[in-house]
Amino acid sequence: MGWMGKLIGGTLGFVIGGPLGAIAGAAFGHTIDKSGELSATESPFDGGSYGGANPYERMGGAFGRRVSTQQRAQMTFFIGAFSMVAKVAAADGNVSQAEMKRIREFMDNDLQLDPQSKGVAERIFHTALSQDQPYEQLAQQFYGEFRSQSQILELLIDFLYRVAAEDGGVTQNEEDLIQRAARIFQFSQQRIDNIRRRYVASAEKHYAVLGVSPQDSNDAIKKAYRSLVREYHPDTIASKGLPEEFNKFAADKFREIQEAYEAVRQERGF
Repeated sequence: MGWMGKLIGGTLGFVIGGPLGAIAGAAFGHTIDKSGELSATESPFDGGSYGGANPYERMGGAFGRRVSTQQRAQMTFFIGAFSMVAKVAAADGNVSQAEMKRIREFMDNDLQLDPQSKGVAERIFHTALSQDQPYEQLAQQFYGEFRSQSQILELLIDFLYRVAAEDGGVTQNEEDLIQRAARIFQFSQQRIDNIRRRYVASAEKHYAVLGVSPQDSNDAIKKAYRSLVREYHPDTIASKGLPEEFNKFAADKFREIQEAYEAVRQERGF
């Protein structure tokens, strides 16, 4: 069971503060104080699928307990990802049943969330839809947590594009929001375009995955590939404290890099 299951099981405090903490608080009824501790002033869950008659028993010793740096990063990534994708999904108005179906399929197939984590993700998603925290503030808080971990920032932008592309293509409103986050993350326009091209039909898609162009030399492509392999190797990503539920997503990206390089290598004959 991942960190989210442990949270529900009662071994972690749920504290990240800021606009993401406000969404978590609205979703689970936590009160977050300035000392970085959790106060049990209201029920953390409303029963239902989480089970058990007493939510405070389920949370156990979590109240008042501080979280580690890695736990905080995991929470920020999970809550940030599903809060921001909610804002992107709603960019063209209300989220349709068809869009929600695709998002659930993404949770099942791409992230392979267990039922418990999927329920938590959906709760964060729906709460973010109903909250008025500005999208830019969510992105800024996410950037503040991961500003020194460029590959984690790129994983989120990749995630947003991948989900946005699920419903027949990335719309202009969705594109604008994703690019706004990428600029907050200090991404160059070229880097943003490279990520975007992964989800737009193009003969240059394999080059975009590698962050290069067809005009680059073989040596430049090899160098870019080696750098990406180091950055996105599963062991490297695991050391960054990414939630367990995103391991498959990160592994798929690593495989995508390898497949893109092999395609380019065969095309060029080196």
